[in-house]
Amino acid sequence: MQQSKDPVDAIVDQWAQVRPDLDTRAMEVFGRVFRLARAMGDRMEKAYEPYGISRGEFDVLATLRRAGEPHTLSPRQLSATLMLTTGGMTGRLDKLERAGLLRRSPDPHDRRGLQVTLTEEGLRVIDEAVGAGLAEQGDALNALSAEQAGQLAGLLRELLDATAR
Repeated sequence: MQQSKDPVDAIVDQWAQVRPDLDTRAMEVFGRVFRLARAMGDRMEKAYEPYGISRGEFDVLATLRRAGEPHTLSPRQLSATLMLTTGGMTGRLDKLERAGLLRRSPDPHDRRGLQVTLTEEGLRVIDEAVGAGLAEQGDALNALSAEQAGQLAGLLRELLDATAR
C-alpha cells in the first residue's frame, strides 16, 4: 500500500532540490513528531474543555490523582514532577483552587510548607477528564494496528532514552 504524501514530505522534497547533500531523515521523523504533538495537544485541549480545565491544569490534577490516597503533594513535588517553575505552578494552583478542584493547607510536618490536595470535585473532574483524554488519544491511535502502535511506542521509548543521555 502506497502512503500518501504529507507536508513533511513536501519540505523534505524542497530541501532535496536546493541542498541534495543534506541527510533529511531526522527532519522526516521529528517534523512529524512535532506536528503530531501539536495536533494532539489541540485535540486534548478540546477534550478537557468541557471539564473547565486546560492541559496544564489537567497535568496538575492528574499528578495529584496518580499520587494515590490522600491525593496530596507539596507544591515543590508538583513543580518537580511537571518541570514547572514555582511561579508557573502558583498560577495553576490558584486557578484550580478558585474552581474548587484542589485545596492548599499548611503542611503538618513543616511549618513553612504547604500541601496541595484534590477535593472531591477535583477527583471527579480528573477521573472524567482522563477518560475523555484517553478516548481522544485512542481514537487517533486507531489509525494503526495494535502491533504498529506497540512498535511505535517501543521505538519512541528508545529514541527518548537516547536523547536523555
